[in-house]
Formats: sequence, C-alpha cells, structure tokens
Amino acid sequence: MMADEEWTRFASTLLKGELARAGIGYVQLIARLDEIGVKENYKGLAAKINRGTFSFIFFAQCMKALGKETIRF
Repeated sequence: MMADEEWTRFASTLLKGELARAGIGYVQLIARLDEIGVKENYKGLAAKINRGTFSFIFFAQCMKALGKETIRF
C-alpha cells in the first residue's frame, strides 16, 4: 500500500508525463485551460502540479485541455 507522499508523487509524475507526451508546457496549459473556462496563473499552476495535491477535477480539466479522452495508469 502506498503512503500519501507516494500518491502525491505519482499524481505529479502522471500529470507531468501527460504534459510531456503532448509537448505542452505550463504556459501553454494555462492558455488551453483558459479556453475551457478554467482560470489559472503560472505560479499557482506550477505549485499545484509540483506538489501533486491537486483535485481530480483539476486533473480532469487538464486532460480535457490536452484533448485526452483516456489515461493509462
């Protein structure tokens, strides 16, 4: 069983991996999130992703902004 710290690291790594696969950086993600009505700033977004403590809603919004319909764990 994974500890909370391992889960947050997993969440952070998963989202960063999806961004890397899409060739999208934080600035581009902020623009894409804005297109779907989600307002984020660079500092807040970077902190959220690096901490790995974001909500599933935020993760789903990021996947929508990236055009992802399926995610493999």
